[in-house]
Amino acid sequence: MNEMNYVFGPVPSRRMGRSLGISPIPQKACNYSCVYCQLGRTNKMTNRRQEYFPLEDILEEFDQHHSKEEHYDVVTIVGEGEPTLYSRLGELILALKDRTSKPVAVITNGALLYDESVRNDLMHADLVLPSLDGFDRASFQTIDRPHGFLNYDEVFEGLVAFSHGYQGLLYLEIMLVEGMNDDENSLKKFQSLLKKIRYDRLYLNTPVRPPAEDHIRACSPEAMHRAVEMLHGISIDMLAAGSFSSDIQDDYEAVCSIIGRHPMNQFELKSFLDSRQNQDPDRIIARLRDDPHVEEAEYKGYYTYRLK
Repeated sequence: MNEMNYVFGPVPSRRMGRSLGISPIPQKACNYSCVYCQLGRTNKMTNRRQEYFPLEDILEEFDQHHSKEEHYDVVTIVGEGEPTLYSRLGELILALKDRTSKPVAVITNGALLYDESVRNDLMHADLVLPSLDGFDRASFQTIDRPHGFLNYDEVFEGLVAFSHGYQGLLYLEIMLVEGMNDDENSLKKFQSLLKKIRYDRLYLNTPVRPPAEDHIRACSPEAMHRAVEMLHGISIDMLAAGSFSSDIQDDYEAVCSIIGRHPMNQFELKSFLDSRQNQDPDRIIARLRDDPHVEEAEYKGYYTYRLK
């Protein structure tokens, strides 16, 4: 089997199911050098878009992999750097959509959303997952350590503009770092910013893998709980460790108690049921579909459940 340079997986994603990854960017080529980055410090700091690898080579590799396996739920352009730095991103998204009926997602730090050409490229994706770690210029500089050309206000306004023009699913993520953006005052500032953004759901994360800088710490469970309550977000840890918690013993009733507050897609739902050692999640999903009090919303093969 030929070595794969651009395509990897499928790998499990707590947010999107089984994800077939596409990496169009060299490792550590980014316009941020985030203090929490699991790849370490950025050593190819750049804010210039270019065709790092020939589009045709990426698609040829995808065709080889795609022809062998359809056992994935989503194609995710994520890279080992910032994927919007790939200058032919829009063409890549459209070509992938021609090749598969599965949704195409892009995970991005959102830094280049001030650029209209980047916004236009991302309009073709079915899901976009941008980050928002800083609530002002100082926190932006401290946490994300951006390329010198980047201006916080411009970056944030780009995110706002994209969110109101984009027709797909937008999953926003905030990385909470202890002592940097997890206190109550910081969360209040995030509250004000979030009112300006149109998004489908908000994920709250915290560093769990070795970060770029040794002094970086994950926020406490108490701080995460406060953030979930104040920002009405979903903790990534909820998806992994059953922190989508319920004292209700019956699994179906526990699910209903949660989706009254936080809608869950089928992948989040199965992750939650796995954490409770449920042996038949498909039976729970079938009950939800038949329940007149539950709404099932479908988009590009993603099913989300919420109480009516």
